[in-house]
Amino acid sequence: MTAVTLDVAKTIIAAAEEKAQEIDVPMCIAVMDEGANLVGFHRMDGALLASIDIAQNKAYSSVSLKLDTEMIHEASQPGESLYGLGTTNDGRIVTFGGGFPLENADGTVVGGVGVSGGSAEEDMEVAQAGVDAFEG
Repeated sequence: MTAVTLDVAKTIIAAAEEKAQEIDVPMCIAVMDEGANLVGFHRMDGALLASIDIAQNKAYSSVSLKLDTEMIHEASQPGESLYGLGTTNDGRIVTFGGGFPLENADGTVVGGVGVSGGSAEEDMEVAQAGVDAFEG
């Protein structure tokens, strides 16, 4: 896919929700376009209220830095080149897993997906399902 439209966001959200149901963890799923504009958002029944903002901020982080949030985590540790990054952008930069940039076929970042509701590992697994749907 080349752009994040509402239909594309629905596809990503559906795939992520299916994975969340498979692992039995209610999640919040956010999809943004290349300008970090929210295109689609879904909160599964029972998902944590805090996960609403966290999912959106994971998508924002991935789009604005063109990195997945696990990579941001690694680069923002004490002694690393981006230490302190999580305190920038009015606190919107998330420094733990669950957000991925969405890239078109030539590698250009055209959006991002963010998932929150479980452990960082669970969030990454669910978000990856959304990425796979976008790439497929």
